[in-house]
Amino acid sequence: MAGLWVGEAALVTAGRRGRRWPQPLSRGAALWTLKHVPRYSRQHLVVSRSLCSAGYDSNEKTFDKILVANRGEIACRVIKTCKKMGIKTVAIHSDVDASSVHVKMADEAVCVGPAPTSKSYLNMDAIMEAIKKTGAQAVHPGYGFLSENKEFAKCLAAEDVIFIGPDTHAIQAMGDKIESKLLAKNAKVNTIPGFDGVVKDADEAVRIAREIGYPVMIKASAGGGGKGMRIAWDDEETRDGFRFSSQEAASSFGDDRLLIEKFIDNPRHIEVQVLGDKHGNALWLNERECSIQRRNQKVVEEAPSLFLDSETRRAMGEQAVALARAVNYSSAGTVEFLVDSKKNFYFLEMNTRLQDPYKSFGLPSIGRLSQYQEPIHLPGVRVDSGIQPGSDISIYYDPMISKLITYGSDRREALKRMEDALDNYVIRGVTHNIALLREVIINSRFVKGDINTKFLSDVYPDGFKGHQLTETERNQLLAIASSLFVASQLRAHHFQESENSRVPIVKPQVANWELSVKLHDEVYTVVASNSGPTFSVEVDESKLNVTSTWNLASPLLSVNVDGTPRMIQCLSREAGGNMSIQFLGTVYKMRILTKLAAELNKFMLEKAAEDTSSILRSPMPGVVVAVSVKPGDLVAEGQEICVIEAMKMQNSMTAGKTGKVKSVHCKAGDTVGEGDLLVELE
Repeated sequence: MAGLWVGEAALVTAGRRGRRWPQPLSRGAALWTLKHVPRYSRQHLVVSRSLCSAGYDSNEKTFDKILVANRGEIACRVIKTCKKMGIKTVAIHSDVDASSVHVKMADEAVCVGPAPTSKSYLNMDAIMEAIKKTGAQAVHPGYGFLSENKEFAKCLAAEDVIFIGPDTHAIQAMGDKIESKLLAKNAKVNTIPGFDGVVKDADEAVRIAREIGYPVMIKASAGGGGKGMRIAWDDEETRDGFRFSSQEAASSFGDDRLLIEKFIDNPRHIEVQVLGDKHGNALWLNERECSIQRRNQKVVEEAPSLFLDSETRRAMGEQAVALARAVNYSSAGTVEFLVDSKKNFYFLEMNTRLQDPYKSFGLPSIGRLSQYQEPIHLPGVRVDSGIQPGSDISIYYDPMISKLITYGSDRREALKRMEDALDNYVIRGVTHNIALLREVIINSRFVKGDINTKFLSDVYPDGFKGHQLTETERNQLLAIASSLFVASQLRAHHFQESENSRVPIVKPQVANWELSVKLHDEVYTVVASNSGPTFSVEVDESKLNVTSTWNLASPLLSVNVDGTPRMIQCLSREAGGNMSIQFLGTVYKMRILTKLAAELNKFMLEKAAEDTSSILRSPMPGVVVAVSVKPGDLVAEGQEICVIEAMKMQNSMTAGKTGKVKSVHCKAGDTVGEGDLLVELE
């Protein structure tokens, strides 16, 4: 597919200061979570390939060594491309990233500081020292971190080191949302109404918001990836939004300047990729729809958009090119637009690199990947990641595990391949958003293309709770789980017999296994019997035949239920009957007991549930940014108690009831884990 080419031919040649160093074309591959390439899109990409790759001569001089000023999957992709071109690479890393995949892949690696990004991946002095130490001739910044920092680009230029990306003028113009909006207006690009200056403080933010009219969007001038962005519907939310956005912006980008503009309710988020060269040429490569978002961060991306007609697509592309030419853009970049229901579109921002941030809908998770297996054995599947089994997902960085891409001859095929890829993806040790992604792509609204940036909150107003089983699916799950239970019991007896145990073994003379299966809060009676690899299961007055190899050591188990193929994952099986199965993307916890064990279990006492209204526990691992109360304070229900920062996003923790503070168990700067006690109320 031509879409994969962009990342593989990331460097072409151009001159600078009389030296024949190559000039970068792209900062990474054109990737999205869900992609299908129809005929018109494939043709456009093929044409752009011939235009852009014509300038590369394999006999012409390339860099000898490039320093990659990033981490994770983007660093890995850059290093892979450099290896293909015979270019040596230098990885930088924080102390906690010393064993990361990108560090192992590079020819050299330099530690640039401790875990916090401000002291490592944003530490320009340490990175410049690493460049001098290793003799790197160029720096590839990836996306995020210093990729849009004009001061970093200036520092490199002063040392005669090539910055792989646009020049400092374009970074200044497009990396600053305030300046880019003014430039867009001058280039006759449609823009959102709003305040074009820098907001000084919370009081001015309220005044400006009132003038524009609620709702408004408060966002970091130097930001991106959803960080430093808040929607405000009234004065109080504007003050809170100003505080959180400025703090997040300072933490993520080292720049706390904010702007305010009118919030367009229920829009679509569609972006256009552009390419420019040093000779004044610029072109656009069609669009990606990024409307499925969580907290302004993209969850699913699709190309092309079902919503756009050819006229609107062309108009958006032409305006994107006009903006690129207005700043003499000479690299790969992304121009983002908001599109309303009438296909009116407005410039949002231009990113001076290719992007595709990917976040989960829910709280971020940290931990160590105890097991990890990508579904790259399936056709039409690509996975870009920077992790491996044993890798740590830490609180300091983006919690992204990978970018999963599927493509096909049409949309239906791409969707089916995504569904299969998600079912075949093995991730153990951390929680993930596979269940959400799978539900999104099979949702009737998504399938019809009826989406906007509020899709997740509209479809899941009470939060995402996993796949809701139909009666048929529920019976399939009960039958599969019961078959697994019996298969494991039979295997255990077979193992004991083969070991010639001194303990007398009672052979199970059981034709039918009568089981009690608890799923959610319901208990079902199930009867299972087997004949070779096939189990006959009676559940809820239905009889199902379940066939599999029953390889209980495999992380993936292919099961056939009455002719319907299912891919499941048995995540855990305990001696007490508890079992967790990933089925249709969602993890279901069940308890399976024999009829006798179920009768005896009635006499077991259950642990009393904790009264959560009087205590506040951290819902995620992170760092305490601020604590707003002390023992003896009276607090109202919903009042802010403290602020937790996790993965560079700040989260306000509030009181669950009105009461007096009994004790405070944390202070600003503390690192807390999921479930740690923060505050107690009387």
